[in-house]
Amino acid sequence: MIVDFANLELKNRYKIMSRSVIPRPIAWIVTEGKTLNIAPFSYFMALSSNPATLVVSIGHKKDGSPKDTLKNILETKKCTICSVAPEQITKMHESSEMLPEEISEAKTFDISTQKILADFPPIIEGAPSAFFCRLYQKIDLKGSKTIPLILEIESYYVEDRYANENFDIEFQTVARVGKEYRLCEKKIEP
Repeated sequence: MIVDFANLELKNRYKIMSRSVIPRPIAWIVTEGKTLNIAPFSYFMALSSNPATLVVSIGHKKDGSPKDTLKNILETKKCTICSVAPEQITKMHESSEMLPEEISEAKTFDISTQKILADFPPIIEGAPSAFFCRLYQKIDLKGSKTIPLILEIESYYVEDRYANENFDIEFQTVARVGKEYRLCEKKIEP
């Protein structure tokens, strides 16, 4: 089957992409604005190691205004991207709920945070790892309902038990496969 994307409804484009580009890691993003904002995004991926960059695509609210995460990153130029441990899946999923800008997901869903670097938003307590990022570039995609942001990694945090001095890092994290949450845990050999 060949599918012509030019003549495909948006919902079906999303369905094909979200179920074919898998697994998609979840960026549990912490930003600072009117309140501490926490939200998960699965349109997220490593972009380059030089410069060390990640890309995340963030949509808009139903009323067309930018989501709080997007607004905060564009204003402060900073964010902290946490990985999601299996035991955090419920709170991560709850934090995807669209709340008014003045209401913090941290307080509403009892998500504890920990300040690691003074110049960046805190990490989510218990997250296996976190990237401390600055906005590198906003990409304007003509006709897109999402805004891709290129984020430059300034620092990285990983719990000591998951890494060694050679930067061999291994931990379980939650990802999206289609519309489900999954763990990538089985290794296979070529």
